[in-house]
Amino acid sequence: MARTLIEIPIILGLSIEVYLILIIIAVPIFFFWSWFLKKHIKVDRTRKIATWSATLIVTPIIYLGIIMLFLFGITYSPKRDFDKSQWLTDREGRFEMADDIISSNMLTSKDSNQVKQLLGEPIRGSNNTWIYDMGMGGGGLGFLFHSLIIKFENEKVITVEHATIRD
Repeated sequence: MARTLIEIPIILGLSIEVYLILIIIAVPIFFFWSWFLKKHIKVDRTRKIATWSATLIVTPIIYLGIIMLFLFGITYSPKRDFDKSQWLTDREGRFEMADDIISSNMLTSKDSNQVKQLLGEPIRGSNNTWIYDMGMGGGGLGFLFHSLIIKFENEKVITVEHATIRD
């Protein structure tokens, strides 16, 4: 079994960092509730119980909220409506237009010449499948490489897919 230089203790299934973060959040929360409840509850014992109870309830909720905001922030991928001039000039930002291209069915039943008019030349392709590079981004802590895959049948577009490869 490999040993690391620093052993981080785990208590009740959570590493010590989680408890330290909770304490950092709890201290200002405690003082806020103490200040707020001092104005509304005159009985000292009741105010102390209410302050501790509110701190113990609100602190994990705020911690979870911070984690959810962090996860949303790193996984957020902007969306834009399809714009032919932006598509042709901004190769790295094309992936932002993929959802609009697919949901609007703008390519469905079009022939290869009509697709080339809208999107330009594909980077790879055969008679039945064309692939357009849509840049990279929106992968959170890693990178996502985006491609638009267009499949033809009887010289007409039948499916359009947004494919991603995680780095």
